[in-house]
Amino acid sequence: MTPATGVFHRTYGSELRLRTTTAAQVRLVLAVVALVVAPFVITPYWMTVAIQVGIAAIGALGLNILTGFTGQISLGHGGFLAVGAYTSALLVTRLGLPTGVTVLAAIVVTAAVGALFGLPALRLKGLYLAIATLAAQQIILWVVRNTTWLTGGTGSVFVDYPTIAGFRFDNDFRWYWVVLACAAVATMVARNLFRVGIGRAFMAIRDQDIAAEAIGVNLTRYKVLAFAVSSGFAGLAGALTAHWTQIVTWERFTLSVSILYLAMIIVGGLSSIVGSLMGAAFMIIVPALLTQGAQSLEGSFLSRQLPAVELFVFGLVIVLFLIFEPRGLARMWQRTKDYLRLWPFRY
Repeated sequence: MTPATGVFHRTYGSELRLRTTTAAQVRLVLAVVALVVAPFVITPYWMTVAIQVGIAAIGALGLNILTGFTGQISLGHGGFLAVGAYTSALLVTRLGLPTGVTVLAAIVVTAAVGALFGLPALRLKGLYLAIATLAAQQIILWVVRNTTWLTGGTGSVFVDYPTIAGFRFDNDFRWYWVVLACAAVATMVARNLFRVGIGRAFMAIRDQDIAAEAIGVNLTRYKVLAFAVSSGFAGLAGALTAHWTQIVTWERFTLSVSILYLAMIIVGGLSSIVGSLMGAAFMIIVPALLTQGAQSLEGSFLSRQLPAVELFVFGLVIVLFLIFEPRGLARMWQRTKDYLRLWPFRY
């Protein structure tokens, strides 16, 4: 049998399918089975890590839409996470609204705030835009820390576990399914966004905004929309964080968090949905492995200097990926699939 030399389509319907090959469909089924079985076999520690990965994946998807697919650099993602978290928490504690309603409200409010801070993108690019988004990060944190009527001047809001359809989500096992469902929906929305005109306009702006405007892309509308969509994803991640941890505090959304999310999409791969998921998993699991190793080697250098080691590994990973594989884990995964598909031939 002659091996396939590529993926060829004979109909538009075939080309528009999300999974165009049998191998891709099999991989999807295996991934779903693994995610369904995982909470029944992993330890409580890794259950917590899995929830963190799911929430981080949602936030990383949003940032990649803005930075990877639209070419708008942002250092304020942590601030938008804070907007989603505080919005949902305050609506629950002050107004007593259902959790589902507050999460949707958090998405809308964060998208609106993101669009507001996205207005400088109409005039700024590159480093100048990054500094503008950094200012947004600081402004948001200043507001939640110092506005008395909002957080009582403490910058913290306490939230009780939500109860939905008679189920009280007061343990990680139940939260795992909530986060998994939200991450799955976010992934599908992000994946399909770039199959329609909005996503293609985002990519046209990234590639060459002047040429995009020349062919009819409204730069004002789509740049602001990119910030709104990205912030909406961040709002969802922030709201989930608030209700899962039961406490919203500004220390969870500092500049280091924004840099962490930027590292996720760099390591995972810019302009890649799968890369966003891989990068989020990688940047959450590696510190978890270091922490577990430090606990098992109590008294060792690793246990004594764990924060410093984590920072060293964090920086080293980013530098290595930028040097050896700028397109991240997504490109490595693609090369692996191509190798297995074409083996034993090189091309």
